[in-house]
Amino acid sequence: MVSQLFRFDELTETTIVAATDSDFDWILQGHRTIHRGLRLPPGGIDETYLLEHVRAIAASLRKQNCDATWMMVSGGEVVGLCGYHQPPSAGGEVEIGYNVAPSRRRKGHATRAVAAMLAIAENDPAVKTILASTPVENIASQRALERNGFARVGERLDPEDGKLVLWRIDTRRG
Repeated sequence: MVSQLFRFDELTETTIVAATDSDFDWILQGHRTIHRGLRLPPGGIDETYLLEHVRAIAASLRKQNCDATWMMVSGGEVVGLCGYHQPPSAGGEVEIGYNVAPSRRRKGHATRAVAAMLAIAENDPAVKTILASTPVENIASQRALERNGFARVGERLDPEDGKLVLWRIDTRRG
């Protein structure tokens, strides 16, 4: 199921498609075969341990009736993954995350995927505020958020990821 299509120019489009457990099986196997009409980029999407981590998040979300993990698709190829970290909180906050395959970075896929997630969140009455965090050195990821109207709201130190920049945007209802 296609959640949203964003066309920023006539040559490039990025769609986000709900990621199922069978999609994660296929991605983790790294097959060069076609799955649901899709293919993987050279080198795959990411390291196995990170893909397993995202798969666990997706399973947890589904158990909580929140189907909010998507594959980023461009030209029939899965170029990355994106989604919520947790279901929306009682206060209406949700944190998003995204990652583009190394061989497909710097082509606007993250910017368009963030725009798609924003559109979905803005149509979800449970979401009032969208949060994100990026490593201080990941300027490209920060630009994807800035291009979508996120405001930098601070920094924090994460024991695993180091220094992070914190981002926030309110939905139209927020």
